[in-house]
Amino acid sequence: MDKKTTGIVAYITWIGLLIAFIAGDKEGAKFHLNQALVVWIAGLICGFIPLIGWIGSLFCLVCAIIGLISAINGTEKEVPLLGKIKLLK
Repeated sequence: MDKKTTGIVAYITWIGLLIAFIAGDKEGAKFHLNQALVVWIAGLICGFIPLIGWIGSLFCLVCAIIGLISAINGTEKEVPLLGKIKLLK
């Protein structure tokens, strides 16, 4: 997969993130792989918080959509609040 396709697939689902990490262009799409990983982990954590967790999960969904649009456009725009976190080097 090329850089753009890898970035797009990473935001789709957890399985998409795994496929993009294993079969995609890791160096070219490292920014989007990192952003997607942070968004999906934050969404998972928010899912365990009762009552207010759905707000956090909704926020993570919006962040994933923003990241997906950024990947489709081929730009490296950070997602709000979570974009500064770097898990992949």
